[in-house]
Amino acid sequence: MNTAAWRRQAEALLTEVADATRDGPGITRESYGPGEDAALQVLERHAAALGLACEYDGARNLWMRLHEDTRPGPVIVIGSHVDSVPQGGNYDGLAGVVAGMLVLAALRGRHEGSAPLRVLALRGEESAWYGRAYMGSMALLGRLPAAALRLPHRAGGGTLGDAMARCGADVEAIAQGTPLLPEPVAAYLELHIEQGPVMVARGWPVAAVTGIRGNVRHNRVRCIGETGHSGAVPRWLRKDAVLAVSQLLSRMDEHWRVLLQMGMDLVMTSGICTTPAQSHAVSVIPGEVQFSFEARSQDAATLERFHQLMQAECSAIAADRGVRFEFDERLTTAPATMDEGWIQRFEAVAARAGQTLERIPSGAGHDAAVFAAAGIPAAMLFVRNAHGSHNPQEAMDIDDFLLGVQWLAEGLVEPPHAG
Repeated sequence: MNTAAWRRQAEALLTEVADATRDGPGITRESYGPGEDAALQVLERHAAALGLACEYDGARNLWMRLHEDTRPGPVIVIGSHVDSVPQGGNYDGLAGVVAGMLVLAALRGRHEGSAPLRVLALRGEESAWYGRAYMGSMALLGRLPAAALRLPHRAGGGTLGDAMARCGADVEAIAQGTPLLPEPVAAYLELHIEQGPVMVARGWPVAAVTGIRGNVRHNRVRCIGETGHSGAVPRWLRKDAVLAVSQLLSRMDEHWRVLLQMGMDLVMTSGICTTPAQSHAVSVIPGEVQFSFEARSQDAATLERFHQLMQAECSAIAADRGVRFEFDERLTTAPATMDEGWIQRFEAVAARAGQTLERIPSGAGHDAAVFAAAGIPAAMLFVRNAHGSHNPQEAMDIDDFLLGVQWLAEGLVEPPHAG
């Protein structure tokens, strides 16, 4: 397929999925929900037009292959996710699936000498809906904890297990940790937009990902103090939950600054922080705060150290202010290293074109980390994207995308690097 045909197909596919899942200013493709279903239906229609066969696995992820390629595995998989955050952007995840479809069609007749090629449209990568990421890929690999099936939807209305069952997933097999891969996998490759500003700032249209930060998080921590009259309770008798949480986050921010000065890789976020709406009043001392806590790093020891610091600060603040902290389940994702051999393949492709493929770590999480953790060689290409991600302003340039698709395709026919 030539570049003009790639462009037409990509633009048509991306636009149709966006139109099918538009939600106000952005798009919404809920994990194991209607928007994700709609996106998969569009992908199936376009796959048929490209001469691709489709089937679903037991976690209801969509697999695509050339009709004529029925060779047994191990297979090379190009994949990404199709869900989104609420009112997010159109390219996060979806661009990688579209890239795989274009590559699969373009390599018809050119890929018989190597492993069979598959495209995988994964469900449930975003943690926004059930508080846990990588649901489709973890279920596929038999690594989704049974307890995750009981996680409640962010707006109520059932659990993750309920949503999976409605979509036709084999919830019993998932609960038992049964791997659901239809074929053994030799490698997992993923094209994805960069979700930060580095590539735009440095003028890199495409880059190779070296590794993916792991994370430790609590979706809900409760700081419980004591409500009271704002004018009648002196400071020394107050148990103010807002001030306690403010003090905690300020102390953790200082720990973060010090660890960065020591050369450690770390980011910290508390994206949810709220008091109970039913007790909101200017004249009420807040007796409860619920907040989330997340740290990410390329080093597992740094994550553990920072989590221990947070626990220690909670204990100290609880004793000082007369409050207590209650934690939900700690969720942990290990950092992942991308496969050096595949990175060098893509570098060789760029070099043949007279260009340099720069290397960059990923601060955001991706399904590639799940495959790498399962011992499957994984690699990623980032495509430059303005205005960040998880918002409607995502601005991937189609020319950058097509360059990434080209290098991905050529990397699949590039001989493995001898070094």
